[in-house]
Amino acid sequence: MKINWGTAIVIAFGLFMTFILYFVFMVQSDSKYDNDLVVEEYYKHDARFGEEMERVQSAEDLKEKPVITAGASGITIVFPTVFVPINIKGKVSLYRPSNKKLDFEIPISLSDATTLLIPKKSLAGGRWDINMEWQYEGKSYLSKETIYIN
Repeated sequence: MKINWGTAIVIAFGLFMTFILYFVFMVQSDSKYDNDLVVEEYYKHDARFGEEMERVQSAEDLKEKPVITAGASGITIVFPTVFVPINIKGKVSLYRPSNKKLDFEIPISLSDATTLLIPKKSLAGGRWDINMEWQYEGKSYLSKETIYIN
């Protein structure tokens, strides 16, 4: 059987399309390739971007900033001693970029100590993006940090 060049191009193009469609269907049907959004309603989130930047700038302007570190016992957040612990309110959001199901939030509730501990048992190994939204004496702050857990 003899195939002319026009038929060969059509066959090659068809095989290429089949190859590409095979990988598209494989990625869409396999759960390990989930492509979740970081924020569900990102349009609403982006509309408040200016406010977010003001809170980030407020946190950066502090003379003494909260320190977020990863240790053997978990993630430790230490607020400066200048702050009265009972007046600090807010939440710590932990985002796992590779798996949305592992994301969680912890309220900031300090009584006497200026330290908040997130136990290692609730954290899977790998990268965690931490957003700490907090208020002190009516002013809002936002601290962002990326931590790697072993």
